[in-house]
Amino acid sequence: MTIAFHTLISKALSIPAGQVERTMTLLQEGATIPFISRYQKEVTGGLDEVQISQIKDLSDKFTELHKRKETILSSIEEQGKLTPELKKRIQESWDTTEIEDLYLPYKPKRVTKAEIARKKGLEPLAKVIMLQQEAHPDLKAEAFLNDEVATTEEALQGARDIIAEWVNENEEARNSVRNSFSHTAVITSKVIKGKEEEGAKYRDYFDFSESLNRCTSHRLLALRRGEAEGILRVSIAPDTENCIERLKRRFIKGRNPSSGQVSIAIEDSFKRLLKPSIETEFANLSKGKADEEAIRVFTENLRQLLLAPPLGQKRILGVDPGYRTGCKLVCLDAQGTLLHNETIYPHPPQNEKSKAAGKVAQLVSTYAIKAIAIGNGTASRETEQFITNIRYDRKVQVFVVSENGASIYSASKIAREEFPEYDVTVRGAISIGRRLAGPLAELVKIDPKSIGVGQYQHDVDQFALKKKPGPDCEKLCEYGRS
Repeated sequence: MTIAFHTLISKALSIPAGQVERTMTLLQEGATIPFISRYQKEVTGGLDEVQISQIKDLSDKFTELHKRKETILSSIEEQGKLTPELKKRIQESWDTTEIEDLYLPYKPKRVTKAEIARKKGLEPLAKVIMLQQEAHPDLKAEAFLNDEVATTEEALQGARDIIAEWVNENEEARNSVRNSFSHTAVITSKVIKGKEEEGAKYRDYFDFSESLNRCTSHRLLALRRGEAEGILRVSIAPDTENCIERLKRRFIKGRNPSSGQVSIAIEDSFKRLLKPSIETEFANLSKGKADEEAIRVFTENLRQLLLAPPLGQKRILGVDPGYRTGCKLVCLDAQGTLLHNETIYPHPPQNEKSKAAGKVAQLVSTYAIKAIAIGNGTASRETEQFITNIRYDRKVQVFVVSENGASIYSASKIAREEFPEYDVTVRGAISIGRRLAGPLAELVKIDPKSIGVGQYQHDVDQFALKKKPGPDCEKLCEYGRS
């Protein structure tokens, strides 16, 4: 595989083929991206982790495509329809869309309208009509009447079904429609009747329409989430008239009644076969691009969060704010070890502000607290105001920190092993306090998707997301766990 792919990857990435080949060899031997980028520079020619990751991604892609090509060639050969020219085109192509288009006429089909018409013996009639030289196709159709075909109109309909399938399977026709989708496609969403109240958060998309090329990744992901939740009906459509006109220019060769039959078949082919098929392609393609952008945003945000400067070794009071259930307080020493925990109730319904203020001031004094970390969740703003209004016997810095993922951590196995004698509320407050002292060391304990720095990170391709926090973040996480 290395010999077959390294030239393709070299051209795609503009990296010398020798460097690509040596890097692929290391990857195939089981070396990780961080290891190669850090310790194998003399082998790779100094490629960085991003380039190595790109090489791996393309290598995986070409490997899967090679397997798909073998399956396709085997399928066509078993049908006895594999010509030398077709075999050569499939073997030389590395474009997934082109390969699937070449395979489409030979792909095992479900029972289609065209297949039913063939079984009724109507394919010869379809061929005659497609030549567009028959001036009386209705009279010609009479010769194909039998027990299964009762009328000439039924015969002509069957012939049109076969022609519609031919148009759908024509490589040039599909590329023509793709070209129109590329330039004119519009994505539209409508609320499903009766779902208005349930889907109130998608109100902006109840009657939405925008050029697919201009639709941002976050809008596209929101539309797809609304569709998945059964709130929205989403569709992608090109300039229909333009598409059909292009197809007619390609296939119609005259102005006789046979040409009229072909014209009807073309319109049917576009609406029933071509448009749904290409729409699915573009839906997947646009979703892939949106995923890529969302993962890029997530990766960059995660990197910045992991690289946030630590406060350092200071005694910290961690606060997980709340109303009815109170604010959870934990006192941590300079190494993040739990010294004390309790709960105060400064907010409604209890409103024990004086008692709570006294307790906080006492803890700051008793445990020589230097900084206070307040989670940014429910009651965060009120708790920050309450904490900053307290008079302390020393200078105390107050920070609001992200608590995203703290609840996930608090219920995790690693948290239970760390603090088996405490419940989830205490563990969550500890996580908040430790994030201020050293974000990296604390955040690496949490699934990146739960840290809350992404854009619909639960909706994107999870395999791609898992791969992507990438070499830099992988290094950071290794460092943070050590």
